[in-house]
Amino acid sequence: MANAQAPLPHPPLEGSARVWGTIALSAATFMNVLDTSIANVSLPAIAGDLGVSPNQGTWVITSFAVANAIAVPLTGWLSQRVGQVRLFVASVVLFVIASWLCGLAPNMTALIAFRALQGFVAGPMIPLSQTLLLASYPRAQAGLAMAMWSMTTLVAPVMGPLLGGWITDNIAWSWIFYINIPVGIAAAFASFAIYRKRESPTRQLPIDKVGLAVLVLWIGCLQVMLDLGKEYDWFSSPLIVGLAVAAAIGFAFFLAWELTEEHPVVDLRLFARRNFWGGTIAISVAYGLFFGNVVILPLWLQQFMGYTATEAGMVMAPVGLMALVLSPFVGKTLGKVDPRKYATFAFVVFALVLWMRSRFNTQADFATILVPTVIQGIAMAFFFIPLTTITLSGLTPDRIPAASGLSNFVRITAGAMGTSIFTTLWESRAALHHAQLAESVSNGSAAAQMTLSGLVASGLTQEQALAQVNQMVNQQAFMLAANDVFYMSAALFLLLIPLVWLTHPQKAGAGAGEAAAGAH
Repeated sequence: MANAQAPLPHPPLEGSARVWGTIALSAATFMNVLDTSIANVSLPAIAGDLGVSPNQGTWVITSFAVANAIAVPLTGWLSQRVGQVRLFVASVVLFVIASWLCGLAPNMTALIAFRALQGFVAGPMIPLSQTLLLASYPRAQAGLAMAMWSMTTLVAPVMGPLLGGWITDNIAWSWIFYINIPVGIAAAFASFAIYRKRESPTRQLPIDKVGLAVLVLWIGCLQVMLDLGKEYDWFSSPLIVGLAVAAAIGFAFFLAWELTEEHPVVDLRLFARRNFWGGTIAISVAYGLFFGNVVILPLWLQQFMGYTATEAGMVMAPVGLMALVLSPFVGKTLGKVDPRKYATFAFVVFALVLWMRSRFNTQADFATILVPTVIQGIAMAFFFIPLTTITLSGLTPDRIPAASGLSNFVRITAGAMGTSIFTTLWESRAALHHAQLAESVSNGSAAAQMTLSGLVASGLTQEQALAQVNQMVNQQAFMLAANDVFYMSAALFLLLIPLVWLTHPQKAGAGAGEAAAGAH
C-alpha cells in the first residue's frame, strides 16, 4: 500500500543493516499474522472464562478481521501524509498497546472492542513491511526479499494454533496477547533505528471522509447482523432487519459515492478489469471458505471430541508445513506456468481436503484428523501467490498499491463473514440433526432402550442415563453438521474453478510479482 509514485532515492541496505532490517520487519509481520490464528483454538477457554457461548466467542476473530479490513485501504493515504517509516513504527507500537489491553480485558465487550482496535492499528503493518523490505534489497533481489517475507507469513499460521493451545492450557488465554509485547517493542525499536533516515516524502492529501464513514457503517452493520442473527432468530427480529437495511442502503450509497469522488478511499473502478474482479472474487470466496472451516474444526474438536486446546493446536498446526516447502517452488516457476493452472490445482486440493473431512465420524483418531490438515498446506502454496498475480496482472505499477489494498480489503472482509456464516450454519444444521436423531430415541426403539438399560445397570439414575444419551445425540448431531459444512465447502471450491478461467492473465506489471506475496 505504499505510495508507488514517490521516488525511492535511498540505496539498498547493505550487510548487517539489511539482515537486521529484514528480521525486524519480519518479526512485526509474524506477530500480526500470528494474531489472526492464535485465538482460534483458545475460543472455548476465552468464552468460558468471560461467560459467553463459544459462538459469541467468534466475535474475538471477526472484530479483528473487520477492523483490519477497514484500515487496509487507508494505508496508502496515511503513508503519504505521515511517511512510511513513521506510520509503520506507529502501527507496531499501537498494536503492542492494543495487545496489552486485550490481555487485560475484564469482559467480552471490552475484549471485542480492544480486538477491533488491534485489527485497525494493524492495517498498515503488512503492506508497509513489504514496501520497506523491497526498498532494502537491490532490484535484482526483489524475489529473494519477498521469499524471506513470505516465510514469516507461512510460519505464523503453523505457530499460532500450537502456541495458542499451549498457552491456554498451561498459563492463561490472556498471554496469547501479552506475548506480542516483547516482540513488538523489539521490532519497533529495531525498525526505527535502521529505517528512520530512509523516510519517504510526505504530502498533504485530501481524505474521503464521507466514503470512509459510509464504509465503516455498512461493513459494521453487515458483520454485526451476521454475528447476532442466530441469537435473535434472524429476520423475525426488528434489530436484524434494521441492520440489514442499514447495510444495504450504506453499501448502495458507498458505491455511488466512491465512483464519483475525486479521491476515493477505495478505487472501485478497478473492478472494470476482468482479471481484477475475477481474481479478487476467487481469492476472497476461497479465503472465506478456508477461514470458516479453520474456525469450526478446533471448536468441534474441543467441544465434542474431548481435545484440549494444545491437542487442537497440534491438529491445526501442520497446515503451513507443505506451504513452507512448496511456496519457493511456486514463486520460481510462476513465470513459466499459467497461474490459472496453479489456482485450479489449489482449489481441487482444497475440495479433496474438505471431502476427506466430510467423512469424519466421532470415532476418528488423531492421525485421521491430521492427514487432511497436512495435505491442505499443498493447496495453500498454490493458492495465494498465483491468484494475486492474476488479480494484479496487466496493471501499471502506480495502480498496484490501490489494487493490492482493495483486493486485501475484500479478502479480509470475506474471511470475517466466512467465520460468522459457517459457525451459524454449523449450529443450525446441528439443531436439525439433533431433532432427527432424538426422534429415534423413543420407547419403541430397541437400541435406545438397550443403551438406557445398560447405563442404569452401570449405576446411573434414569435422569442421568437420559442426560448421557442426550449428550451422545448432541455429539453425533454436531459431527453430522460439521460433515455437511465440509461437504458443501468442497463443492463450492470446485465451483470456483470456472471463475479462475474467465480471467486472462497478461504478463504481470513491474510490481505485481512483488505485490504477490501481499495476499498472505
